[in-house]
Amino acid sequence: MNDDNGSRPQSPEWERDALAKLAGAALVEQRKGRRWAIFFRLAFLSYVLVLTALMLPDTFSSDADSSDRHTAVVRLSGVISEQAEANAKNVNQGLRAAFADENSAAVVLKINSPGGSPVQAGQIHDEMLRLRKKYPEVPLYTVIDDVCASGGYYVAVASDLIFADKASIVGSIGVLMNGFGFVNAMDKIGVERRLLTAGAHKGFLDPFSPADGEAVTHVQSLLDDVHQQFIDVVRTGRGDRLQENPDTFSGLIWSGQQGLELGLIDQFGSLGSVARDVVEETEVVDFTVGDSPIEKFTRSLGASIGTALASRFGLSAEPTLR
Repeated sequence: MNDDNGSRPQSPEWERDALAKLAGAALVEQRKGRRWAIFFRLAFLSYVLVLTALMLPDTFSSDADSSDRHTAVVRLSGVISEQAEANAKNVNQGLRAAFADENSAAVVLKINSPGGSPVQAGQIHDEMLRLRKKYPEVPLYTVIDDVCASGGYYVAVASDLIFADKASIVGSIGVLMNGFGFVNAMDKIGVERRLLTAGAHKGFLDPFSPADGEAVTHVQSLLDDVHQQFIDVVRTGRGDRLQENPDTFSGLIWSGQQGLELGLIDQFGSLGSVARDVVEETEVVDFTVGDSPIEKFTRSLGASIGTALASRFGLSAEPTLR
């Protein structure tokens, strides 16, 4: 039967279905809302935890009770660079704390580094000499792990004695500065380089321009000057122990066995053997200073930018003891 409007009457089942659909949709929205609320709460909690971690100060990594007589150790690992954890600020801070501890029988600088910045290495070297003079009763030893080359060795010669394994790599007393040239490649593909400078030699490091003879001569004199500084600190640090030959300052590397014969190291030994047999304090306290989380982040960001720029221009923009 039709109603007065000529349409069929709506059944109660239709109303129930509509209500069920509305209730289901509301329930779905409610669940979505709860999920987003949980997500934002977790995101906020993560933000607070990260922010708290970034605010934490530098800490020493101590593996013993420093209230007992001990051998203090500071570790220098990896490339020596202001953008790396092995930088002068961290290493010098650890050395100062190690020397200042009245229970340090001796300080050991444990090096495993291929070298790096001559400036950072020089700052560590100079601080080691200052601390030796300030605390004459506390000996400073260097223990070489796998490698102590170039800038790493620049640092090592500031210690009283240098110990290494027979198979350790030592030496590389030299300086380098590298780059690439793409002039011929650009000519082949028909690309014109348009470089505008103020200063006759301002663009001498541009890899897309021909080498500037005068600038190359100038840079070579700069490298020679830094090399001579390196030679001077090695001669001063090693003194009569150094057995010089024509290859000593050529940039070559040697094994620990060869280094002993050449006077580059004093004895064979490890951190454990030096603490036991030389210092005679087997308790080792680690005064190594590491970067805080925020410093690690900023260093990583800076290193990424620097690497991108170096890659873009195909060069290392500073002399390197490596």
